[in-house]
Amino acid sequence: MLGKSGERRKRSGRSTGSRLPEGLGPWLRERLAVRLPGRPTLRLRGRVAGPRLPERPTPRLRERFATLRLPRTRRGQRRLVQGLMVACVLALVPATWMRLEAGDRVGTTAEAPAREVAVVFGAGLWNGRPTPYLAHRLDAAAELYRTGKVKVVLVTGDNSRVEYDEPDAMRTYLTGRGVPDGRIVSDYAGFDSWDSCVRAKKIFGVDRAVLVSQGFHIHRAVTLCRSAGIDAYGVAVDEPRDATWYYGGARELAASGKAALDALFRPDPRFLGPEEPGVAEALAPSG
Repeated sequence: MLGKSGERRKRSGRSTGSRLPEGLGPWLRERLAVRLPGRPTLRLRGRVAGPRLPERPTPRLRERFATLRLPRTRRGQRRLVQGLMVACVLALVPATWMRLEAGDRVGTTAEAPAREVAVVFGAGLWNGRPTPYLAHRLDAAAELYRTGKVKVVLVTGDNSRVEYDEPDAMRTYLTGRGVPDGRIVSDYAGFDSWDSCVRAKKIFGVDRAVLVSQGFHIHRAVTLCRSAGIDAYGVAVDEPRDATWYYGGARELAASGKAALDALFRPDPRFLGPEEPGVAEALAPSG
């Protein structure tokens, strides 16, 4: 005589041997070619079924991965703190090395030595005009020219898009500050500091230069240009300690890691191209 459970199995036409484990959703049932008892093993999409994660995460799994759980034990918390400290030290090492490498080669416009060329790095545009930080760099370069410290200004920036032209905007600003157009040379492929330094050396033939940038960036610029073969001195433009300044300082920690790799392996810039006589032609009238 069949019990209630046996009657239910009889009416449903199912047996306990061929029943799928509970908890498998309908989406998984469709993917399982279930064999009856006594036949070869279960197969999943032509492969032997084994322990595997579901293709669609269940709500329970989503909850587990959505919540980041911090270690609860003191030992785990100690290891987490130690890991964060090591990460901070590793992030500071490249920036510290660059500051030491630049050494006493950084100062003000009044302290800068006389060099034929000043290199001004791009720092973004607002509505086609230099950002305040870039404008301050250009003001310092114009002062270097007026005081006779430099004879030519090489403006290097991004012109990868037609609607975005840093070098031309920098040229326009400098001419408005009294620098003759013929004494300004444009590098349209200065996509980052390393590219600008390498191109200044290999494309424009710059051997000695005064670099102009903000204090948080100038040490990296000097180190990279020295690695590229330029005898470089950096002019650090003063800025108020506002949110932009602190953002730039934090960004330098990340940028210093890449810069250290560039200085070590010395890769070619994104675009090298043929040599250009712009700097030599701009210096020609002065002898």
